[in-house]
Amino acid sequence: MRILFINGPNLNLLGRRETGIYGRTSLAEIKKRVMQRARALRVTVVFLQSNHEGELVDHIGAASGRYEAIVINPAAYTHTSIALRDAIAAVGLPTVEIHLSNIHAREDFRHRSLTAPVCAGQICGFGPNSYLLGLEAAVLLAKTVGKQP
Repeated sequence: MRILFINGPNLNLLGRRETGIYGRTSLAEIKKRVMQRARALRVTVVFLQSNHEGELVDHIGAASGRYEAIVINPAAYTHTSIALRDAIAAVGLPTVEIHLSNIHAREDFRHRSLTAPVCAGQICGFGPNSYLLGLEAAVLLAKTVGKQP
């Protein structure tokens, strides 16, 4: 099983950017934790990050047939990107939206996610553990796609 992790703008700055909100763990450290857990689950993970919306859209569009699920932290694009929303809807893969912080407890403009309605679910507010929970959810979703409850 292959899971695609997509990370949006400014996540490359984790560990030194607004540490009171996002913590001191770098994206490289989060990736290491995800890869360790993925090995234990016997899952292959590909981890991508871009500050460019079109590049993220391209990665989502190319995921069909290559991955069984997507875990995405759209970062600021969560609240602004119809393009990411449409790409997630079009690709037809189970997708889990994740966030380090609880976006619903922050500024009003962060309360609305344009991408969440086309995702299977949203995990937020658990810091780096949001990524591990996202991996677990994606694996579960990928295993149950096409099966009736």
